[in-house]
Amino acid sequence: MSTQVKVKNPKTMAFILMLGAFLGLFGETALNMALTNIMEEFSVTAGTAQWLTTGYLLVLAILVPVSALLMKWFTTRQLVVGGLVISLLGAALAALSFNFPMLLAGRFVQAFGTGLLLPVMLNVVLLIFPIHKRGVVMGVMGLVITLGPALGPTLSGVIISTLGWTYIFWISTLFYILLTAFAAAKMTNVSEITKPKIDFLSIFLSTIGFGGLIFALSTMAEAAFTSPKVLGPLFVGVIALGLFGIRQMKMDQPMVNLRVFQYPMFTLGTLIMFLSILIILSTAILLPLYLKGALLVSAAVAGLLLLPGNAVNVVMSPIVGALFDKWGPRYFVIIGFIFVLLGNISFVTVLSSQTPVWQIIVSFMVLFFGLTLVTMPSQTNGLNQLPRELYADGSAAMNTLNQVAGAAGTAIAITVFTAGQNGFLVQFPNATQPEVLAAGVKYAFYFITAVSVIGLVSAFFVKKPNEVLEKVPGTVKATEPVRE
Repeated sequence: MSTQVKVKNPKTMAFILMLGAFLGLFGETALNMALTNIMEEFSVTAGTAQWLTTGYLLVLAILVPVSALLMKWFTTRQLVVGGLVISLLGAALAALSFNFPMLLAGRFVQAFGTGLLLPVMLNVVLLIFPIHKRGVVMGVMGLVITLGPALGPTLSGVIISTLGWTYIFWISTLFYILLTAFAAAKMTNVSEITKPKIDFLSIFLSTIGFGGLIFALSTMAEAAFTSPKVLGPLFVGVIALGLFGIRQMKMDQPMVNLRVFQYPMFTLGTLIMFLSILIILSTAILLPLYLKGALLVSAAVAGLLLLPGNAVNVVMSPIVGALFDKWGPRYFVIIGFIFVLLGNISFVTVLSSQTPVWQIIVSFMVLFFGLTLVTMPSQTNGLNQLPRELYADGSAAMNTLNQVAGAAGTAIAITVFTAGQNGFLVQFPNATQPEVLAAGVKYAFYFITAVSVIGLVSAFFVKKPNEVLEKVPGTVKATEPVRE
């Protein structure tokens, strides 16, 4: 039976959703290159300024699980236009901000809009394209998911050097206005409105759980792991998530159907996406710090040095998507993680305050070549195993964990980076600031390299859904490609 929903302009709908998601994901890391400027302008510390990134991810992680419920209460058009309008208001508020709390509030509002758009994008794409044509479309969507946060520092570096950091938001506001008008005219309703009962206890547990977890990870950047500021929210978050999971498994109509994790390839695909996003967001915050603070290049030059790696992503994503439909996921994911590991080993080997910039460019290109091979095939393969009625739950679960991965990657990278700096200063108390900063970034890449090793091991277990012996109650076989 076909899982496709027929619409008049599927490519137009996909374009609107992907551009909206790109703007939101670009916003995740766009301010990384401007953190030093904002710290100086608003007189805040690095630990406070990093909340512009981790706070954004915090809102996403809290909202995305609720989106599975929202997709059953509101039409596709209502959610997309609503998400774009809220994002527009957030970007405008941030652009007009005259103090740090106002800027942070604008970021939170923009993240709220993005949190509505991301799961809707994934769910709609799964519905409006047949399974045997998803490779190319998911390739482009994989490009959006990886390119948005990766391109943030590059584009924002140029914008900051030429216009000023507020123009990151003014330009986003302009795009949101145009896209909102386009979406209002072109979006078609494809989701099934069932209006299930709202379980406010599930929403509360989800919010406290993911909020506590990400708050604890983010606080680690400026407080010890044993500090009550870290352990308290971490303990509350873990307990709340445990209670949330138990409640979902016992409900007839759960807020997020956690039974999606009974599908082995979906679970593995989600794990691999988690590791990939963690690597992307860690790199996105570390490399701008390194290029500006250790190699002493301008924001514009730092952004341009990352451009070749992003170009590899742009060129390869559609190619991988097209070949995925013919070759499947396994070899892409394995080979991809080999390149990811090689890129990270290269960073660990060459990083110093005297590293030639071409070595950074090449290492970043190798890293993103590998990530491009990994992200789309693992995500598409995982979602392909789910039956149609679980698409919304699967996309919500995967997107939620992607945001947790982003927050965890950002927070842990900064924490390890700080520890590396302190350790280097103990050994070399007379070291210059660029040498100390380079040592901290290099130390953080040991952590990212370890994550790459875990990803490579996981890659060897990837199979096509129709090669997996289904063990999910009530199903007999994984989803087969539908030829139409």
